[in-house]
Amino acid sequence: METSQRPYHLVVFGASGFTGQFVAEEVAREQVASGQSSSLPWAVAGRSREKLQRVLERAALKLGRPTLSSEVGIIICDVTNPASLDEMAKQAAIVLNCVGPYRFYGEPVVKACVENGTSCIDICGEPQGLCIHDGTWKSAVYGFGDQSNLKKLRNEANLKPVPIIGPKLKRRWPLSYCRELSSYSVPFLGADVSVVRRTQRYLHENLEQSPVQYAAYINMGGITSVIKLMFAGLFFLFFVRFGIGRQLLIKFPWLFSFGYFSKQGPTQKQMDGSSFTLRFFGQGYSQGFGPEKGKPNTRICTQVKGPEPGYVATPIAMVQAAMTLLNDASDLPSMGGVFTPGAAFFRTKLIDRLNQRGMEFSVISSSEV
Repeated sequence: METSQRPYHLVVFGASGFTGQFVAEEVAREQVASGQSSSLPWAVAGRSREKLQRVLERAALKLGRPTLSSEVGIIICDVTNPASLDEMAKQAAIVLNCVGPYRFYGEPVVKACVENGTSCIDICGEPQGLCIHDGTWKSAVYGFGDQSNLKKLRNEANLKPVPIIGPKLKRRWPLSYCRELSSYSVPFLGADVSVVRRTQRYLHENLEQSPVQYAAYINMGGITSVIKLMFAGLFFLFFVRFGIGRQLLIKFPWLFSFGYFSKQGPTQKQMDGSSFTLRFFGQGYSQGFGPEKGKPNTRICTQVKGPEPGYVATPIAMVQAAMTLLNDASDLPSMGGVFTPGAAFFRTKLIDRLNQRGMEFSVISSSEV
């Protein structure tokens, strides 16, 4: 990836979409924060020049940068037009793809980037928040509706199982009480577990790291929230199985999600008042103490905190991943390919970058037992 031979270091594709507008704002914010206003040429891309221009004008007003819209390039590009995708990819060192759902629109963008030697970043897991735009809801609807095909693809891959170190991780009941957090929890049905498993496979097979076992859960709080989620989940799982049911789910997201998803998405006030906290409880073995000597003898609790996850934290993570690709090339995998964040950025300073942008990574406790 030779940035000097491309007119733009970054191109935000789908910048006029609900998520894309926030990613474009974050790129503009990164220019100021890193002092790279003149050395980080970038552009926005999409089908409508007028809409892209409005996104830049709103960002200029919000960030107090009146000349922003005249400093950023505009590329007219349509995901259904392969030639336009090629033309976009040829102009960029990195494409930040915000055009989803990716199961329908992701592959043509990746293809154009691969064929033109361009790096590509997308959002590998759908965000959760207080009120979520229906584009994310659509991804969930189609994702659950297509589970059988996903299972078939995974079986066809015929991958060698990753070894299990220590006792096998016990799965909790669909509804369980989490003693660590003093609240009820349910399994998280998003992409996180699959992404972590793929990361562990890469680290084990390529860097000889010991793989970890992983499960993800959502903290639901009290019993009232649990009952509300159970009803929403039952409706969703029933309707998603049928074509007409999926159409109803997509047409009335606010109704079937009990208000969590909407066609308008969250307001700025809602985003400003939202945040997220992830806690990771782990068990393992200290140096010189392995599975052959018994049960895990070390415990650790780590935490990640940050602003509203869907449309504040996600753009921060996406842009900082792009800045890592631009500036830490020597620490990236030497071969090309499709990587999860944990695999691609294993040796980089991405966590340091995120810490500097308001996402706090910390160790809460660590002890031997």
